[in-house]
Amino acid sequence: MSQLKKNVAVFTGTRAEYGLLYWILKDIQRDPALNLQLVVSGTHLSPSFGMTYKNIENDGFHIAATVEMLLSSDSAIGTAKSTGLGIIGFTDAFARLQPDVIIILGDRFEALAAAQTAMLLRIPIIHLHGGEITEGAYDDSIRHAITKMSYLHGVSTEEHRHRVIQLGEAPERVENIGAVGLDHLTKSTLMSLSELSCSLNFSLNKDFFIVTYHPETLGEVSPEVAFQELLDALNQYPNHQVILTFPNADDGGSGIIRMIEDYRTAHPERVFAIASLGHIRYLSAVKHCAAVIGNSSSGIIEVPSLGKPTVNIGIRQKGRVSASSVIHCESSQASITNAIARALSQEFRQHASQVTNPYGKGDSSARVLTMIKTLKTPATKAFFDVDNIKVSEVK
Repeated sequence: MSQLKKNVAVFTGTRAEYGLLYWILKDIQRDPALNLQLVVSGTHLSPSFGMTYKNIENDGFHIAATVEMLLSSDSAIGTAKSTGLGIIGFTDAFARLQPDVIIILGDRFEALAAAQTAMLLRIPIIHLHGGEITEGAYDDSIRHAITKMSYLHGVSTEEHRHRVIQLGEAPERVENIGAVGLDHLTKSTLMSLSELSCSLNFSLNKDFFIVTYHPETLGEVSPEVAFQELLDALNQYPNHQVILTFPNADDGGSGIIRMIEDYRTAHPERVFAIASLGHIRYLSAVKHCAAVIGNSSSGIIEVPSLGKPTVNIGIRQKGRVSASSVIHCESSQASITNAIARALSQEFRQHASQVTNPYGKGDSSARVLTMIKTLKTPATKAFFDVDNIKVSEVK
């Protein structure tokens, strides 16, 4: 391999963030000046979450390193210990790979472990989707922490750019590139309804909802109690089918997974449940669904570009910029039921089909590659304010 190539490590720890990174990975992979080093961890390696590293390989990517870090616990103690295990594993991986730069997206504890390691090893970080606000999850603090460890910042809106600058980052190192997941809308081919049904081996013969619900890690109500309110609201719409996807590996997530499986068993003709749809099937399902329901960031960032209503439940995404096609509601059955009714109204569906998404138009990947290629070692050396220490020297 030519020594002139720049080693670009890209971290992924969950199915959701991998889907957002897909076109960045593809563009790095086929650029002759860059060497993609894909570092896979978190739920990708977990049987409970579908072993989604296999999807990554099926997409044609070589995985340069895997880092096992998840304990079989979804408690706060388990999450903290998993983060520590991640730091140990990422240290070994980065020491072997010798990346010139690493790309980290978002705000999860798996990403925090990777960012801490890269920062301590003096590897410059390009952080994507910084400056956002999600008051209902500790991801909010993690996101800002990763921002402070990072050298370059690709943010999704102008508001988020200003917030990163307010955190003390140099304006010339913060660029509004839009939401990276929207590149799928300009580069990917989505499935027809019949193709989607065949792929899922589940007949989608009625109007259907897509439901993804994650625990509110800073919420006052237990995840199981909150999720039961959502299930009770879905029962008010028996003529709609439901696609349920599993939550991420957050505190309390295993209880929600058990409830999802029980709900599917109780309604086999109406409910389809899956650990991970993958990015193409997910966006294809959004294209054909009646509404997206839950508290996933995708309902706010990607779904408006497909012209569909979103019902955003509770406080997990509180503070995040959203289009007018997003209906915010409380976590009670009554509030969710009313929000779904509004989303299904002809007037609101017409409105959702015409909104402008504040997160951009789907041209982020090329801008990220420009950031990678223009990254200069002297600038990063000044940023770290240390001698030029190589990763291999760190024991």
